[in-house]
This record gives sequence, C-alpha cells and structure tokens, in this order.
Amino acid sequence: MTTSLRLKLGVVVCLVLLSVITILPSFYTATPSWWKKYMAPGGLHLGLDLQGGMHLVLKVDLERAAQNTLELVATDLKERLAEESISVVQSKSLEAGTVIFTLPNANAVEQVNALAKDDPDVDLRIETEAGSFPRIFITLSKEKNSYIRANAVNQSLEILRNRIDQFGVAEPVIIRQGDDEIVIQLPGVKDPKRALKLLGDTAQLEFKMVAEPEGLNIVKLVDEAVRSGKWHQGEGIKKLNQELENLLPKDTSVYFEKEIDPATKVETSRPLLLQNKIIMTGDMIKDAQVRIGGTFNEPYVSLDMTGSGSKVFGTVTEKNVGRRMAIVLDDIVRSAPVIREKILGGSAQISGSFTHEEATDLAIILRVGALPAPVDIIQNMTVGASLGQDSIQQGITSGILGSLLVIGFMLIYYRLSGVIANTAMVLNILFLFAGLAILSATLTMPGIAGIVLSIGMAVDSNVLIFERMREESALGKSIKSSIDGGFSKAFLTIVDAHVTTLITALALFLFGTGPVKGFAVTLSLGIIFNLFTSINYSHWVFNGLNSYKLIQRIHYMQFIQKPNLDYMKLRKFAFALSGSLVILGMVAFGEILLGNANMGVDFSGGSLLQYKSSHDFSMNEVRQVFDRSHLEGVDLQQVENEGRLMVKIKKSSKVIAAELSEQVTAVLNNQLPDKKFTLESQTEIGSSVSAVLRNKAMLAIALSMTGVIVYLGFRFNLSFGIGAAIATFHDVFAVLGICWIMNIEITLLMVTALLTLAGYSLNDTVVIFDRIRENMNKSETPSLLTVINDSVNQVLARSIVTSFTAFLSVLALFMLGGSVIHDFSFALLLGIIIGTYSSIFVASPILTLWDKN
Repeated sequence: MTTSLRLKLGVVVCLVLLSVITILPSFYTATPSWWKKYMAPGGLHLGLDLQGGMHLVLKVDLERAAQNTLELVATDLKERLAEESISVVQSKSLEAGTVIFTLPNANAVEQVNALAKDDPDVDLRIETEAGSFPRIFITLSKEKNSYIRANAVNQSLEILRNRIDQFGVAEPVIIRQGDDEIVIQLPGVKDPKRALKLLGDTAQLEFKMVAEPEGLNIVKLVDEAVRSGKWHQGEGIKKLNQELENLLPKDTSVYFEKEIDPATKVETSRPLLLQNKIIMTGDMIKDAQVRIGGTFNEPYVSLDMTGSGSKVFGTVTEKNVGRRMAIVLDDIVRSAPVIREKILGGSAQISGSFTHEEATDLAIILRVGALPAPVDIIQNMTVGASLGQDSIQQGITSGILGSLLVIGFMLIYYRLSGVIANTAMVLNILFLFAGLAILSATLTMPGIAGIVLSIGMAVDSNVLIFERMREESALGKSIKSSIDGGFSKAFLTIVDAHVTTLITALALFLFGTGPVKGFAVTLSLGIIFNLFTSINYSHWVFNGLNSYKLIQRIHYMQFIQKPNLDYMKLRKFAFALSGSLVILGMVAFGEILLGNANMGVDFSGGSLLQYKSSHDFSMNEVRQVFDRSHLEGVDLQQVENEGRLMVKIKKSSKVIAAELSEQVTAVLNNQLPDKKFTLESQTEIGSSVSAVLRNKAMLAIALSMTGVIVYLGFRFNLSFGIGAAIATFHDVFAVLGICWIMNIEITLLMVTALLTLAGYSLNDTVVIFDRIRENMNKSETPSLLTVINDSVNQVLARSIVTSFTAFLSVLALFMLGGSVIHDFSFALLLGIIIGTYSSIFVASPILTLWDKN
C-alpha cells in the first residue's frame, strides 16, 4: 500500500471520528456538558412529528386591527385637511370604531366632503348645529371592515410564519383556528420565553420628532398624574395622554424612552414629549441587521430604507438638523438621537443596550414586518410527537429490517464488493447525520424520506461501478485495470445523476418551505457525501485490498446473462399506456386543486378536538381504535403529562362538524370506556399548507425541472433534458393518478413521497441516458433505435439490482411501518415500479421523436 493511499484512508478515519463526536450528543443523553458545548455545539434536532414541542394558541385582536386602520385613515385625512389650511381638533369618542373631528367653521364642510369622496373605505357623517362647531364622525365602510376582519388573521399567520423561519425553527405547524385564532406548534424550542416574545411582539415601528417646548416640565406632569391617581405605572400611554391632553401643546403626546444602564443593567423609563405626526413607518424598512459598535461595543440594529423611505428620510433629516428624532417601537421610544446632518443613503440605527438575542429578534421582526394587530397567547402547552411513539418505533424497526435486507442482498450478490458497498452506505448515513447536526437542522419524516432516496442513490452508485468492473473484467483486463476502468467509466454517469438530483434539491430548498425544505436539506447532504463515499472511499478501499492481493478475481452473480431485447418495438404501446396514466394524473391533479379529491387535514382544514382523559392512555391503543373505525383523515397527538388527546379530523362534505365530534367521541368512549374521555373544546381549523406555501412549492418544482433541462441540454443534448423532465413528470402524474383512483388520502407525507420518487426517477433516467450518449459516440453511423436497445440491455442488470434493493427497503416500511406511513410507503413502492418502467419505455423512446433515424 502506497503512502498516498494510507493518507487517504487516514482522512476517512478522521472524518468518521469527527462525525461520531458530532452526532453522539444527539443520540446519547448522558454526554458531558463540555462535550456538547465544545465538540458538538449544533446537534441534531427532531421535528414535531418525531419529538413534539410547544403548542401555542394565539388570538388576533380583530377590533384593534380595525381601530389601527381607522386611526391611520383619520390621521391621513387630518394631514390632507391641513394641506388645505383647515385645522381640525380630535374629540373623545364614546363609540368604538369612530373618530370625531371638530371643524373650525361651517365653510370647511364642503372641502371635507370633497376629500372624502376620494376614499371609498371611509364613511363620513357630519353634524352641524346652530351655535356650535361642525363635527365629523369618521368610520370605516362595511366593506373595509369586513376585509380587515377576513384578512388580518391570514396576514398575521404569514408574518408569524416568516418570523419563525428566521428565528431558526424548522418545519413548524402553523394553522388558522376559528375566526380569530392561530395554532402554532414549534419543535424542540430551547428558549420558550424568547419564542413567546418573538411571536407576541406587534412591532409597530414609527419615526417621530421630539417636541421641545420651553418651560414645560414633562417629568413633573407625569409625576402629578401618578400622585393624583389619574394614571399608574404599567397602564397604557393612551390613558395618560387623555389625562394630560389640556396641559400638553397641540398635536403632541407623552411617550416613555427605555434606557438600560450599561454598567448596572438597571432599566429605567424617562418621559419624552413627541409630535403626533408620523414621519415614517416600518413599511419603509427594506432590511434590518444586527451590528456591533458604539461606546460600549454593544449590539444595535442597522436599518436600510426602501427607495421612497430613503427620500423621505433624507428630506426629514435635512429640515431638522439639530433636533432629536425618536424611533418608536410598539409605543416605546427605543432611541432618540440628535440629527447632526442630512442623512443620505437611507440608513439608520436603533440602539438601546440590547442583548445580542434581543437585537437579533428585533431585526427579524423589522425585516418581516409588523403584525396588523396585537396577538395574545391564550394557550401554551407541550405536545408529543405527531406521529406517535408507536409509529416512530414501528418506522425504526421496519427501517432497520429494510437496511438489513439491502445489506444482505449486496453481500450475496456482490460478495466482497458488497461489503465495500455496505460500508460506503453506512459512512454516507453517518456523514449525513453529522452534516445535519453541524447545521442544527431539524429531522422530520420528509427528511427521512430524503435519507431513503440518498441511500438508494448510494447503492445505485456502487452497483454502477461494480457492473462496469464486471464489463472490464469480461474483456480480459487485470484486476487493477478492471477496478480503475470501472471507476473511471462510471464517474461521469454518477456525477450527472447526482448533479441533476442536486439541482432539484437546491431549487426545492431555495424556493420551497416547510416539509419541502426539510426534504431538500437531507437530500442535498446525502448527494454530496455519496459522491465522496462512492467515488473516492470505495476506490481507495478496492486499491488497498488489491495491494494486499485480497481480490483474486471480479466475479458476481447475475440475474440476466447478456439480454438482447428490442424495447423500441414496444414504444407505441408504451406511449399509449403512459399517455393514459398521465391523463389520469392530470385529471387527479385538477381534482386536487378543486378540492374534490380525498384531501387530508393538512390541505382541507377541519376540526381540532381536545379531549381530557381521567386515566392514563397510550397512543398505540388510541391509534388502533381509530384504525378500526371508518373515520378518515384523523391525526392524533398527545399532550404530555396532562392526560389530554388532540384530534385533528378533516372537513367532510357529507358530515357537519358537530356530527364529526360526536362520531369521534363515540369511537373513544365505546372502544376505550375505561379511559373516560370527555370533550373539552372544539374549533374549526384551516389548512396547514397555505396558498403561499403551495405556490412556493410549485415554483420550486418548476424551476428544478428547468434547471435539469438546461444541465442535460449542456451535458448531452436538449432532447435529453426534455426527455428526462417528461419522464419525471410522467412518473409523478402516474402515481398521483393511481392513488387518486384508489381514494388514497393526499397528505404532506404523500407530497413527500412524490418528491422522493421524482428524484429516484431522475437518477434512473440519467444513468440510461449516459450509456446512450456513450454508445452514440462509439459508432460512426449510429442508429438511435439500435443504440437505445443496446444501451438499455447493457444497464438492465444494474436497473434490476437498484430497483430490487430500493423495493426491499420500502417493502419493509410498507409491511411493518404501521398505518401512519402505510400510504407513504405504498406510493414509493408504486413509484419504484413506474420509475423503472419509464426510464426504459418512456424516457428513452422520447429521444426518437427528435431523430427520425
């Protein structure tokens, strides 16, 4: 063994040790704290479906949302009247949802009416009485009020989703509940208080000028209001300003500036008088980032304005040099710096003795945007894994069995080479978990699906190499030449197959969200590490064994000896069959978009029922009860240490919500009478897959297929790229259509299965395409039909072995994985069969449509 080879194998040993050090704390809870801190600071996290987490119910203040809009409209009207030289005074209103302005004279009424006509969202009522000033009663129109109430919750939901994504919680569950509530489940949150604050902060950002009237002592006025009992610390500043209204200058209000002593960390609040006019709002913020600086080298938030915001900011700072400008966040002055000069470039900063986490969370909130209304956290509890420990245990058992079946087959079929392939597969899994731990990624069921696909590609890569080595050996070459020839000839095929799949994974990661992104992360890592283990590690081990003369000859089992089938004769029949399957799939896709298919609660929404049990229960017995019932679309989740069960059940066009709850209650009490389940609450919930998420996922898939076409067009020919994309869509639509015909429920797990088989199909197709290209280059006057037949025959053994090993591992999931992943594994089994068929009978014949020879 050469020194170079020893060094290479030494690198592998070092990588294995580093990976073990990194992932050990994730699986061994007794790991010392210093190990976790210095050796593996990231760690692997499990998602809600595997470990559970925080369950929060947030209530959106719809009344406040409407009031906020009304106040903005009233302020805008007041400013427009001021531009017309009409000064109005706001009066107290006894009616909620009404703002009252007093006009200076009756002549201003016509101008008010003229301005009001330009705003259809406002209803104005004007009262004029002899001997008194005219008054304007401003309310929102019914249409605007209805729009706000309908959209405030959805808008809050998307803003909260973006905050959570930037906070670093992967794959949360966020759904609408009832008319004004949002349910959020966060997996494995280490700092619940910080998460609660991030979700609860409204983040209304405003820029106002500091008013500095001579001879007015604001501190004294506030102290007198406190001593007289008119206002108390902790009460809203709105009440304080109402009490001081007659003592303050016109169009000014009292706010409090929060200050923290850098040395003692003592927090104090100092009253500050601000002008009511809002110069800028958070809508003009383009970006917000945490920076370190200042006298005490502390974190602050740097703001970048939009184009219009930059212009406004430049104008304001130019006109107010020497004055203080306050940055107000949720009615608290965070900083009030003096404007030294005109500020161009649209940059500002918020300082205020932040901790790094506080500055980070504030930057997240400002980047994402303010909530349209305050949200109150009305429920906070810890829930167990949504898949249930019973299902997880079944999944682990079936996964181990499937892996053992694959390992056993590789040992029997490829003998010593099978041992090398198996160690490469184990290394790939080890490196993948280490990568997830370093990235602090969250592992969920879709992520596990990505691991399954990457393992399948790992096996396929080694099979490609072994079959090439067999071909080289059959030509009479030496062991060393056969090994080197096998690796060199399989190299480009493996790279092409992996790069096309990586393009798909990257597009899904960049533009997808939630489960789609989790799938993409694990698949991307699996692809990258598999390139190393299959191409480098396996080659080094073969060379090492050969240097000690441990490989006497290259001889493997073979299912089919030199097949010579004419596949192109069947292409018309294949096109007819595939066309029928694609049409069926497109009909199914249309029905799914219309909501007419058997949609799961993830897509259709439904009811969330919360039960309380008087005795302990296990998820296994509850799940068995529902499996025996005729109820469809039931998701179960246990509230830890509280004896509570949460049941999500999808909407049904045939049964009303009240009857669904009665049916669920009947199932529990009839089948488990000793547990004494009682219904505590029932609310309607929306789909966890919003229109935004659905559109992003579809965009990601479209871009990934475009990327594949471009890559294969560059590496092969445009017809190859289009053929691969068509074959991939064919497989997805075919499986989708069959599942629709069988009335299988469409859930997020099913979507993950479709993405997995798309990656499998693409990998299989590219392998055959690579052999076709190679054979076309060998022949001087190639007939495409002959080349395709020869190429498919040459890689048929590889296709059978790869499909068989993938089928074995998924079959174990299907047989022993339990009801939760039954449909998921069935779709994968179907996809393996259809993917293998399409690579031979669909993708390759499509090439003939561009070549008449």
